[in-house]
Amino acid sequence: MVLTRDFKETVKERTARDPAFAKAMLDEAATAFLNGEPHVARLILRDLVNASVGFEALAAETNRPSKSLHRMLSEKGNPSMDNLAAIFGAVRKRLGVAIEAHAVEAA
Repeated sequence: MVLTRDFKETVKERTARDPAFAKAMLDEAATAFLNGEPHVARLILRDLVNASVGFEALAAETNRPSKSLHRMLSEKGNPSMDNLAAIFGAVRKRLGVAIEAHAVEAA
């Protein structure tokens, strides 16, 4: 018999008890976006929003409808740069971190 846990609940519990994990998710989403993988960034952000801010609070903070935010961060979402900046900003604020980008030599 295989025991399974709901992925969303697992991520939510981990981010609640391990702030470094939440910061790592935000860092991974930003890195994926900046490295040309917006689809990966959207899905990581979606999981992080579910686990930290919540879509209703994100909607209030960004002045955008919750359903629109859900669509933006879906697998086929297409958020504008302004909306992504607002989402990253709200999550960053909730986690109490700043985001810095650094260019490094390509491997």
